[in-house]
Amino acid sequence: MARRLVAVAIVAAFGVLAVGATASPTLLVTVNTAQNPSLGAKILVGSGGRALYHNSSETAKTVKCTGGCATEWPPLLVAKGGKPIAGPGVVSSKLGTVKRPDGKLQVTYSGKPLYFFTGDKKAGQVKGQGDAGVWHVIAPSGAVITKSAATTTTGSTGSTGSTGSTGSSGSTGSTGSGGSTGGSGGNTGGGTTTTPSDCDTNPGGYGCM
Repeated sequence: MARRLVAVAIVAAFGVLAVGATASPTLLVTVNTAQNPSLGAKILVGSGGRALYHNSSETAKTVKCTGGCATEWPPLLVAKGGKPIAGPGVVSSKLGTVKRPDGKLQVTYSGKPLYFFTGDKKAGQVKGQGDAGVWHVIAPSGAVITKSAATTTTGSTGSTGSTGSTGSSGSTGSTGSGGSTGGSGGNTGGGTTTTPSDCDTNPGGYGCM
């Protein structure tokens, strides 16, 4: 019986710890870094790898984004008694908290209050970058990154050129008339007339035999 009671006590103790850990997830809030391909730089990210932003209209440790603004830009909060934890690449000494007007504690980095953006649905997105000219992501150094996110657009495929019309066949040329057959022949050598020789002078000449 004593052993059974001890076993029940141990199970109950672990059950309380498990429930407590699940019920207070904001007691330990981890801030990490991630390489963002759209910006070509490392930035601060929170839960699920989602980008963390800062409103440049808020000076060090002052909060202006409340009400509807905080609905669109949810602040990174930590429960009272908790603290932000620095992940790889994050400078622990730069992490801190600031009390919001509603009394909640918001995580800061280099004194800058940190926010998520509801337009970012997954890790790697920075759709809030440059919004209203005041919202920007933060580098691990604590500097504000104002560079615009690169967008990739696929160009439309050019239309195929029309096939040229086939040219009409040229007309067959008329057959030229034949050239005149060679000029009239020359006179057939009209031989020279031979005069009979003077037989007295030339007894062997023509007509003397």
